[in-house]
Amino acid sequence: MDVGVIGVGAMGRNHVRVYSEMKGVEDLYVFDPVIENAARAKEFATICGTLEELLSKAEAVSICAPTRYHFEIAKRVIEAGVDCLIEKPITLKVEEGEELLRLLKGRDLVAGVGHIERFNPIVDEIKKIAERPDYVSIKRHNPTSNRITDASVVEDLMIHDIDIVFNVLFRGVEDYRICSAGSRNVCEAMVVFHNSVVAISASRLASKKFRTFYVEAEDFTTEGDFMAQEVYVYRKPGKYIVENERYTQENIIEKVLVNKVEPLKVELKAFLDSAKSGKSFPVTPQEALKNLKICEEIKKGLRE
Repeated sequence: MDVGVIGVGAMGRNHVRVYSEMKGVEDLYVFDPVIENAARAKEFATICGTLEELLSKAEAVSICAPTRYHFEIAKRVIEAGVDCLIEKPITLKVEEGEELLRLLKGRDLVAGVGHIERFNPIVDEIKKIAERPDYVSIKRHNPTSNRITDASVVEDLMIHDIDIVFNVLFRGVEDYRICSAGSRNVCEAMVVFHNSVVAISASRLASKKFRTFYVEAEDFTTEGDFMAQEVYVYRKPGKYIVENERYTQENIIEKVLVNKVEPLKVELKAFLDSAKSGKSFPVTPQEALKNLKICEEIKKGLRE
């Protein structure tokens, strides 16, 4: 299959690298209006001078341009009849996402959105262990970066965990309440699903990068790390000990066996498999639009 990458910034270069290593990818093409960006991919791909040239050659494309260009590029890709994977968020504005869904209606095209954490193996483990948990806390904090300039921390970082919460852990649950606080670079949101409480925090001000989750249910506690791809489960044996007038509790600790992978490789393989078979990509535009709408709800609590 001939594949293209539109936008060869930091994320686009990763797409180029992974595609260049994949079996089944024959010719690889890139387009970026910034010539210096495109030139960085010349070792792995053929550089196209225009978007139209790339679309005339590629059977499937990754759209890795800055978010503000997603709508216009995706529209041109869809109208050209080429399967596409749009990096998250699907578009900058909800209205643009809704228009893309209208454009896709009735077309025999594969269109997916790159919510990469959906392909992190620990997400499936969390889902198996903690169905409808009582309490969830997910933290995603980054050092300051100048890479993202057209999105707040909500649609830049928090959107990964919004996707996990609303489309994995509490999939199909529409009865919820959201409250939030923060600024463009740091945000804390609380979501209440009936008897479950979910706290999500994201920051671009941290001095340490971390991506962690913590889950409590009646019979166990689970915690893990998205980067290390590690999951631990703590279970109560019901045994308490008094030592020097202090209470201690003995827990059974289980380390879940996780098959560690590079999520981007899994994601791009899933995309090409979908493009070849015509089957829906695991993260649909409808789910991605829902994520964007929830981002907008959360952003109502941010100060300017």
